[in-house]
Amino acid sequence: MRIRAAVLNRAGATRPYSRSAPLRVSDLELDPPGPGEVLVRIAAAGLCHSDLSVVDGNRPRPLPMALGHEAAGTVLEVGVGVHDVTPGDHVVCVYVPSCGVCKHCNSGRPALCASAAAANGAGDLIRGGSRLRDLAGRQQRHHLGVSGFASHAVVDRNSVVVIDPDVPSAVAALFGCAMLTGFGAVTHTAGVGCGDSVAVFGLGGVGLATVMAASAAGAGPVLAVDPVPEKRALARELGAGHACSPQEAAGLVGAVCPGGVDWSFEVVGSAEALSMAYAVTGRGGGTVAIGLPHPDATIVLPALSIVAENRAILGSYMGEAQPQRDIPVMIRLWRSGRLPVDRLLSDELPLADINEALDALADGTAVRQVLRPDRDESRSGAEVLAATAPGDPRERR
Repeated sequence: MRIRAAVLNRAGATRPYSRSAPLRVSDLELDPPGPGEVLVRIAAAGLCHSDLSVVDGNRPRPLPMALGHEAAGTVLEVGVGVHDVTPGDHVVCVYVPSCGVCKHCNSGRPALCASAAAANGAGDLIRGGSRLRDLAGRQQRHHLGVSGFASHAVVDRNSVVVIDPDVPSAVAALFGCAMLTGFGAVTHTAGVGCGDSVAVFGLGGVGLATVMAASAAGAGPVLAVDPVPEKRALARELGAGHACSPQEAAGLVGAVCPGGVDWSFEVVGSAEALSMAYAVTGRGGGTVAIGLPHPDATIVLPALSIVAENRAILGSYMGEAQPQRDIPVMIRLWRSGRLPVDRLLSDELPLADINEALDALADGTAVRQVLRPDRDESRSGAEVLAATAPGDPRERR
């Protein structure tokens, strides 16, 4: 079938993205779902720093690639062997599929599935190969098994979680990455408990989800660290008792939690931020790395403190979550008001505005922008291509 998708042909773009237009909304051909796969009509897709990291080249991926890994939509068709998802189901897409048979999947840690990691690294679906081609027949790669910046996507059955249809699409999409990662890091990786002190470095979508999850777990005090004042203010509204800039972090922690916090979370993808998070963690505490740094980044830590102070450094990919279990739990918490996910939404935009949205994300002025492919439907293919071509963004309004 013919679909529209935002395709990256060359990495390494720099700001302003609205002028260089690294992503082009193009017509592609999408194969029908194969065995164990489903066809999803995308209703909403969140723009995440992990997408930006592919655009600017910090996360090398095979190209050309249809980007987007945080999405929600409606199932239109299922492949052979799919019996627990049916057309009409509303679903959240998740960015790590799972084979279901390896030791990690069987031990409840699907984020560590080696088959999924290999497929995601190659830009394939987990059952092998790509389902996307351009109109000349050239293969296009999938982004983390989703490619959600598109009107439609074929994904593995294990890449979707069925949800109630009354969850707004823009909110539902955020459960697939921002909330799954932040909530999982707090709940599963750290196991934050009532009364634990917490510091969160980086207040993008995942960082603010971490703040919300810590607050919902009864942690306190919760300290939020970010250079953007507006994000610090939002963190205070979402449960952080204190907020400051990175330059003030050591002093604030020393004043509020003498000796350091029980848990610190680095959600920037920066070696410097990870070192700062470790420095404010107290004896017997843990530092959790959530952000994805450049592959060449390294850190230097005082080795003795790890043993002598019984300190832990933990990685948390996808929050060590089990999406089929955790997304329904988070939705229940959202319904109860304990996870106000909708507060993360900065804007809802047509897919054609994706490069302008990249600028807002890179500038730190947006938390979570959601792209709505259905808002492009009234425009012709030529209009959409023109809207994503280089030029003055004011001319495209």
